[in-house]
Amino acid sequence: MKISECKAVISGGASGIGEECARQITSGGGKVTILDLQEDKGTSLAAELGGFFVKTDVTNNDSVNQAINTAAEKMGGINVAINCAGIGGPCKILDKEKGPMPMDFFEARIQVNLIGTMRVLISSAAKMAENAPGEDGERGIIINTSSVAASQGQIGQAAYSASKGGVEGLMLPVARELGRHGIRVVTIAPGTIDTPMLARVPEKAREALAKSIPFPKRLGKPSEYAFLVLHLIENIYLNGEVFKLTGALRMA
Repeated sequence: MKISECKAVISGGASGIGEECARQITSGGGKVTILDLQEDKGTSLAAELGGFFVKTDVTNNDSVNQAINTAAEKMGGINVAINCAGIGGPCKILDKEKGPMPMDFFEARIQVNLIGTMRVLISSAAKMAENAPGEDGERGIIINTSSVAASQGQIGQAAYSASKGGVEGLMLPVARELGRHGIRVVTIAPGTIDTPMLARVPEKAREALAKSIPFPKRLGKPSEYAFLVLHLIENIYLNGEVFKLTGALRMA
């Protein structure tokens, strides 16, 4: 699929890697609808890019379904879905000062990162299945976001790692099933990308993370995530795989 043919929905598209994907796709002539809770940022970005914004809560079925329907109406269909909405934050299971992990902390990461991804995936796939087939019968592509923490989670990342591990686990069975509809499903597992989520990490910790990366010794850029997204969209033979974007990082 050519970038100029994209009709993309991007969850978490108002900032970070989602924002950069929106910029790259629209710069290539594609259409974008931003799905996000950040109404001011989302509306402003959509206006700047000539795209659309729909306030969306990925933890709510009705909100996601309405957003996907609205996006399809505004763009004349959907053939790309990029799941970037996510939340992080550390929490130990047994913390000396705070006590045991609250279950609502764990459930929130599962709801946003894993179930939220599945909500957008299901609703988008239903719209893509209605598309006329293109090259090799392709009707669309779904790109999910995992993390290096899915397989190399550190202390305090049990909730986050579990949610991202689930994103990787659902990919292959979904890719196998949706292949009969001409829909590809792939996953990107970023390492330390310099996003608003990572901006909350203390500077000393950010520097330590950068030094731990074999090469290049710096945090990743949202544009590097977006460049990979563009290639995944255009290369029709890429399907059912996890693509690591880490600079060879291995978490301690």
